[in-house]
Amino acid sequence: MNLNIEEKLQLIKSVGEEITTEDELKNLLKTKTNPIAYDGFEPSGRIHIAQGLLRAININKMIKAGFTFKMLVADWHAWANHKMDGDLDKIQTVGKYFIEVWRASGMDLENVEFVWASDLVKKEGYWDLVMKIAIKNNLKRILRITQIMGRGEKETLSASQILYPLMQAADIFTLKADVTQLGMDQRKVNMLAREVAEDLGLTKPIVISHHMLLGLLPPKDKEGETTVDRAIRMKMSKSKPDSAIFMTDTKEEINRKIRNAWAPEGIIKENPILEYCKYIVFEHPNIDTMLIERPEKFGGNVEFKTYQELEEAYAKKELFPLDLKNALSKYLNKFLEPVRKHFAENENARELERKVISYKVTR
Repeated sequence: MNLNIEEKLQLIKSVGEEITTEDELKNLLKTKTNPIAYDGFEPSGRIHIAQGLLRAININKMIKAGFTFKMLVADWHAWANHKMDGDLDKIQTVGKYFIEVWRASGMDLENVEFVWASDLVKKEGYWDLVMKIAIKNNLKRILRITQIMGRGEKETLSASQILYPLMQAADIFTLKADVTQLGMDQRKVNMLAREVAEDLGLTKPIVISHHMLLGLLPPKDKEGETTVDRAIRMKMSKSKPDSAIFMTDTKEEINRKIRNAWAPEGIIKENPILEYCKYIVFEHPNIDTMLIERPEKFGGNVEFKTYQELEEAYAKKELFPLDLKNALSKYLNKFLEPVRKHFAENENARELERKVISYKVTR
């Protein structure tokens, strides 16, 4: 399908919660036929639905809008961040497992190139670029950016962890990315890349930051934090298994987690069940409407054509949380069944998953 500039822009806006800047993006779409978008992932344990299905949905939208995608398997970054107890072989096994999940999730792999960081760091000029970025920034700034790897600036960090943000900024330029398409939690390093681009005479990347999907557990207030910091803190976490749906969870596990998820009646703010409906169900390419099945005594079945209609009904308490949870569980199980089937039937995928599950998850 050939889309015009405005149609492409609207599609990209459905991915990006924030775009820096929209004017630059419009100009890119007008002047370059197949711009390059970059995303990256740190292989660090089992893959949850935000990393798996939601990422596949977003990347496919970007491809539909005319982008080719470079996905960085950030094995060296995970190594620097002490994931898998610093065992690079285990980290790379996790990376292969992630790719198998996306293969089964419907990601358009014909238009996605997987680039391993362990190969990227060997490219001529890579470490020169890391050094140039380091020279342009003070340590205090880099410590603030370590938030991108799940660390706080007050933590005691190793020297390798200080390198992480510098490497991630260098990755963008080495991959020749026109656009960075990562989560809001990566915003700080993307803005760093835009700033140093001007100083170093490099192409300034456009930043498309997608929404951070909430964890399923009840929200907790923390005094003095920014909206972005709160979103990062409240996102699903591998270290809290009940906060997330994992891509190979069984039907029973999904049903239990969704049933127990925080979703007070009539409350739409920071409601993870509504977020799953908004960002996964209504954005899934195979879904036009969302059907809620209910007994006749509770109003009978109801179908919503848009997320806005569903949210309004929920806010008015016309839709009971348990009915919505039951419907959401059915949709999630339907979406994830091809992944479960792939890992059940494909011997290589099954062995990768077995190894990953056996690994200890480290922060």
